[in-house]
Amino acid sequence: MATNKVIRTSSARIPTVYGDFQLCYYTNSEDDKAHLAFFMGDISQCEPVLVRVHSECFTGDVLGSQRCDCGEQLNNALQKIAEDGCGVLVYMRQEGRGIGLLKKIEAYNLQDAGHDTVDANLMLGHLADERDYTLAARILDDLGVNTIRLMTNNPTKIDALEKEGINIVERVQLEPTVTSENERYLLTKVERMNHILSVQPSQAKTGKKNQHEPQPTD
Repeated sequence: MATNKVIRTSSARIPTVYGDFQLCYYTNSEDDKAHLAFFMGDISQCEPVLVRVHSECFTGDVLGSQRCDCGEQLNNALQKIAEDGCGVLVYMRQEGRGIGLLKKIEAYNLQDAGHDTVDANLMLGHLADERDYTLAARILDDLGVNTIRLMTNNPTKIDALEKEGINIVERVQLEPTVTSENERYLLTKVERMNHILSVQPSQAKTGKKNQHEPQPTD
């Protein structure tokens, strides 16, 4: 197991439209980024804990961009945690699947020129996905969370967290709203990044959520 370390340096109550959360600020031994944990309830008493490990997306989370499903995933995760009355959102500062905001903007221009989200990253000299979930696992360790129900459509994230000792007993689907703006992005996630989604091209044209049953999970 990795020896990466995180240090919780401060925390505070944050009232939201979903209810009261605690925001924890972490420094770490690997980078100069401030990763965060945002949790509700007594997580020591609610295992398996509902968890979302969310990578920062300034354009989607803050600006409401419809090029991706990130902002919707963030809001849906917070709503599910509120419905449970307990859960954790780990907010990792891994903009643009790890390539940073500047390169992500450049990738957007390549996408507008006809390339998909994977090829755009590769053309800029990056991997399709450069995210790492080691520090996310260490944050969960610090919070005393080991057994979780993970909100994700990404099997790579499941594998990475399990390798770091996190016990995932259930995958909770986050099905996106499909629009003409994010259709190709979502299909690329399915076809080239193995994300577990029921998105189909004919359905994407309508901008409506797919009504098919989610795929079975392990």
